[in-house]
Amino acid sequence: MKFGIVIFPSKKLQDYANSFRKRYDPHYALIPPHITLKSAFEATEEEIGPIANKISEIAEKFNPVHLQVTKFSSFSPVNNVIYLKVDPTEELENLHEELKAAFKSETSYKFVPHITLGQEMSDAEHADVYGTLRLNTIQFDEHADRIHLLYQLDNGSWTVYETFRLGNASL
Repeated sequence: MKFGIVIFPSKKLQDYANSFRKRYDPHYALIPPHITLKSAFEATEEEIGPIANKISEIAEKFNPVHLQVTKFSSFSPVNNVIYLKVDPTEELENLHEELKAAFKSETSYKFVPHITLGQEMSDAEHADVYGTLRLNTIQFDEHADRIHLLYQLDNGSWTVYETFRLGNASL
């Protein structure tokens, strides 16, 4: 079974991202807007209990993380992906590194905190959409007080397996 670890931003930021994702992201219906902390990985039902316990231990060590989004960006020319750039803070980087180390995962890419808006675009569509979006001024400033362990269903969609509060985040 496939699992992943993410942060879901506020409803306001998710609604903003979805206003673009509806049109430009073929995975729009499969997962809400999110920041990936640990990419998809395989685990059995027997393995996921200890994994969830480890995530809980890690979450307790971290305070809520600051999320600041101020611009559109792209992974082009490597990938035709357009995203909202989440400013990389030390706390966010450390949370990612701790999860990466705990599960000894190797990633092919450097950690770039972001919320995907569009992917799997042709070069021309990517250039047109990104050229327009990057002219916009945006400002989101918020804190996330929880991380989520997700699992993938047979239809390709993702759902929450368990939610973990960061530090002593209040209910």
